Amino acid sequence: MHIAIDYTPAIHQRAGIGRYTRGLVQALTRLDAENQYTLLALGQSGAHFVPTALPTNFSIRFAPISDRWATVLWYRLNLPLPVELFSGRADLFHGPSFTLPPSFAPSLLTVHDLSFLRYPQGAHPALLAWLTKAVPRSLHRARHVLADSVSTRADLIELMQVPPDQITVIGAGVDERFKPEGEPETLARVRSRYRLPDRFVLSISTLEPRKNFTGLIAAFNLMAISSVPDLHLVIAGGKGWLYDDIFAAAETSPLRERIHFAGYVADEDLPALYSLAALFAFPSHYEGFGIPVLEAMACGTPVVCADNSSLPEIAGDAALLVEATDTEALADAMHQLSIDASLREKLIRRGYEQAGRFTWEKAARRLVKVYHNMVRG
Repeated sequence: MHIAIDYTPAIHQRAGIGRYTRGLVQALTRLDAENQYTLLALGQSGAHFVPTALPTNFSIRFAPISDRWATVLWYRLNLPLPVELFSGRADLFHGPSFTLPPSFAPSLLTVHDLSFLRYPQGAHPALLAWLTKAVPRSLHRARHVLADSVSTRADLIELMQVPPDQITVIGAGVDERFKPEGEPETLARVRSRYRLPDRFVLSISTLEPRKNFTGLIAAFNLMAISSVPDLHLVIAGGKGWLYDDIFAAAETSPLRERIHFAGYVADEDLPALYSLAALFAFPSHYEGFGIPVLEAMACGTPVVCADNSSLPEIAGDAALLVEATDTEALADAMHQLSIDASLREKLIRRGYEQAGRFTWEKAARRLVKVYHNMVRG
């Protein structure tokens, strides 16, 4: 069996779908020596994560066209150019990032979330307009659909009328390198590199409205101004879109000297960053999965997160769950985790167990079964 995978997000995107695609493909390289894989990458210029060593049954092929131009041709002009012009013939084509180009082979589509429908006010207008057209068209092309979570599967059924038997849930995983960092030199290096305070609440994600950083800042103001005077807030992640309100909330905060923006954090520094944090907060308005929640747990950091979308199924009983819009509840949960040692230890213990349930190998095994069922079933 020969599978072609759109590997473009994996080489161009540091976070989000890029990390998801890299994690899944890396697991496939470790467990599947039987099938042939072609990793299609649209545009080599500016690629950050090109694999340097692949098994003999894996190959990467760079298309002589950029991702931007492919988007124009396939999804704006809707030209019927088959992807095989760039990937070569395959038994199946897998699009892991919301969209599918025309293909002669059966196509598999991964839809990570439907945030552009569930939380449209948090999307850039141009992105919202594009996804509203491109995702339904790609779902129509797909023979089968993958969802990151039970929550996203339910959204696909309700909002896109995808038949339930055409959707398989395959979640993400936690890399083995995410574990408590105990090396003093590594911790000191990361603390110095990102100018981290001694004791802090950590939140990590791309800066955009859906992640609710303004709500987090408001809750931090409410919690820390009187009861936890030594606690700081560190927000890590690159700039996404519509982020001006986030910086404005920090600038006008009475605790602005205790609110820090670390920017994009290199993958190799993340375990130490999680390990240095007193607690991890993730009050997002909507998530298709929520990998940072599990990464924090794997590193022994207690978690408070929102109780919406996929987060309850990802966090299980290993986090404090609150409504994303309930500032007082979020402040109270963070306060509890900052002062209650027994609660912290209980959640840390449960967090290790919960994170251990999600591995890239489990996800990759489920994926290979889907591939076989689509081609041979």
